[in-house]
Amino acid sequence: MTDSSDELEALMRQSLAGDKSAYAVLLKETARLLRPFLSKNLSNSSEVDDVLQEVLISIHKARHTYDGNRPYKPWVYAIAKFRLQDHLRAHYADHLRHAVELSEVENILPEDVTESAISYESISGEIHKLPAKQATILQLMHQDGYTAKEVAQKLGMNESAVKVAAHRAYKVLREKLERS
Repeated sequence: MTDSSDELEALMRQSLAGDKSAYAVLLKETARLLRPFLSKNLSNSSEVDDVLQEVLISIHKARHTYDGNRPYKPWVYAIAKFRLQDHLRAHYADHLRHAVELSEVENILPEDVTESAISYESISGEIHKLPAKQATILQLMHQDGYTAKEVAQKLGMNESAVKVAAHRAYKVLREKLERS
């Protein structure tokens, strides 16, 4: 059977009139219709099966709310979307409950992990070997703490030109530091 809207709507009307075989076909076709939608949003097939089962149960419980004058697919997809959201909300809430607190791992960390072993001062000799404009840009940004926008204003440059010059300077410095 195809999943054309007219056929699904006809099956739903027959189901509401008490036709059990039409209802079985409707649920089978609805599952076939929704499986790709759920697979796109969930990581494994067991999750897809679980959520699909929840969707079909919700359709069964809410079938009395279906308006035969309206399309079937949007009604079904709305139910599927809500069940998927419920599943994801529960899934991520569970992950948050089992997350490790940062304060628990602070004592394990050997040193401040946010500090770099390389500072401006430790490589200032290499920075001064760069072309004057690049060295000035790096000094203003990393020693004096200016943003790229502020450096651009100070030097009368375009902000993107400052970023490009800084990027090129970083590249040269990286190459020099990797060699040594």
